[in-house]
Amino acid sequence: MDMSVFDLFKIGIGPSSSHTVGPMVAARRFLQDNAPLDDVAEVKAELYGSLALTGIGHATDKAVLLGLMGETPQGVNPTQVDAQLAAAEAAGQLALLGQHAVPFKRGTHLVFHMAESLPEHPNGMRFTLTRKDGGVSSKVYYSVGGGFIREEGEEATAVATVAVPYPFGTMDELLAHGVRSGLTIPQMLRANECVRISDEELNAGLDKIWRVMRDCITHGLETPGQLPGGLNVKRRAASLWTQAQANAGNPNSLPHDALHQVSLYAMAVNEENAAGGRVVTAPTNGAAGIIPAVLRYYAEDCKPSDPATGVRNFLLTAAAIGMLCKRNASISGAEIGCQGEVGVACAMAAAGLVAALGGSNGQIENAAEIGIEHHLGMTCDPIGGLVQIPCIERNGMGAVKAITAASLALKGDGTHFVSLDEVIETMRQTGADMQAKYKETSLGGLAIHVITVNHAAC
Repeated sequence: MDMSVFDLFKIGIGPSSSHTVGPMVAARRFLQDNAPLDDVAEVKAELYGSLALTGIGHATDKAVLLGLMGETPQGVNPTQVDAQLAAAEAAGQLALLGQHAVPFKRGTHLVFHMAESLPEHPNGMRFTLTRKDGGVSSKVYYSVGGGFIREEGEEATAVATVAVPYPFGTMDELLAHGVRSGLTIPQMLRANECVRISDEELNAGLDKIWRVMRDCITHGLETPGQLPGGLNVKRRAASLWTQAQANAGNPNSLPHDALHQVSLYAMAVNEENAAGGRVVTAPTNGAAGIIPAVLRYYAEDCKPSDPATGVRNFLLTAAAIGMLCKRNASISGAEIGCQGEVGVACAMAAAGLVAALGGSNGQIENAAEIGIEHHLGMTCDPIGGLVQIPCIERNGMGAVKAITAASLALKGDGTHFVSLDEVIETMRQTGADMQAKYKETSLGGLAIHVITVNHAAC
């Protein structure tokens, strides 16, 4: 498959990879593909399906405008976003790619089609550009989860453009490569990556991903206050972390306090995500806390002799699982529910932890299978269309379940009844059977059984 570890782990901003990161990338790409822009009279963006229904709560409107202004998820300054957009709306114009100004008015140039979906994916958007001579260019994009975008008519499964030593489309194929070569899963993933970049570049990239993840946890654990959006949700990770530190060494502390801290790491990340902060898509923003939390657990609580190598092996292995899930099912909550976000992140973290601790390829596969199996059927039903409830706590629970899955796998010999390939296919079919109201539309589940007031999306 033509996918890299850096496709799965992308540095960006919250609150959503599919609703924020993807639309920002699509808007910018549309203008780049239609350059030059000096004779453009008007640009219109239309959002459909889940992008329209939960777009305000997921900051899709902000993302589209930022993309049209030339910003990128990895380059935009999260602390300046609101001021940037306020200035543009006050002026009634957007500077396309930061260069050519055109008129802008919500409702005219940014339209939400709440009752309409486009055919290829629930997260559809159409951009239309009109030139001063009357010429019109239009293109449809789909945000397919994890910050990935696809143009209308583009094949869902990309064909590999670079030959790699260990190509795989299923876990069975990857395991077979391991048997023939005698290599571990992270060793094979490293060999595949090093067809594109050097070993030093790969290590530097992986180390940067971990550094951003670690910084996100730290900032979340230090930042109190209230999350934006109108639900008046208080950030809890900082105060709970303070309590946990004060209780350290207390003879009356509970034996599971280490896992309590893991859940706080995950919640800290997803509070940062909900606040529109800097996060790493892993494999989505809605599930961005699980892998960093389990990585910090590995680095601090497992006391590895070579933490740098362990962290790199963790990320490479986690990426392999994410690639398989994206290729053979989905990582989009709008397509298959939260099983494709929190469930996949749990599987990735469980497999990564086993690899970092020196587990066998069979044990890695077993851990990933356990991680997904016990999230099958999980719906995506965010209250008020915000990536807050139940998303933040789900990350805390998912991180703990990943450690449990890794522990179970490491205590076995790698043999088990249900294969990872089988459970990924089950996840795909379960998502296909799931009603749309449970797939990131906020039309079912918790989203309609909890009364909300004073919320911008209402």
